[in-house]
Amino acid sequence: MNTRLEAPAAALIHPDERAARLQLAACYRVFAMLGWTEMIYNHITVRLPDSVTGGEKQFLINPFGLHYSEVTASNLLKIDLQGKVLDGGAWPVNPAGFTVHAA
Repeated sequence: MNTRLEAPAAALIHPDERAARLQLAACYRVFAMLGWTEMIYNHITVRLPDSVTGGEKQFLINPFGLHYSEVTASNLLKIDLQGKVLDGGAWPVNPAGFTVHAA
């Protein structure tokens, strides 16, 4: 029997994107710990470096509907300046965060 092995998702992510995801998720957790949240209506983003995007303007943002304490490196959304989700889960884009940070 042949079994196909898949690389873990983390192995497929550029190291610079992985670092940005981990740092941004940690930032959300620190903000939650300090009480610097307004339920699900705030946002923190990070622009991905050119080493990840090849010069395209892309950033990571929290999914809309999650409290800061629920944000993880793996559920952050990668989006472009048009709001297109390039990588992420089933959660929608945070509309306020996209509007402010895509400008």
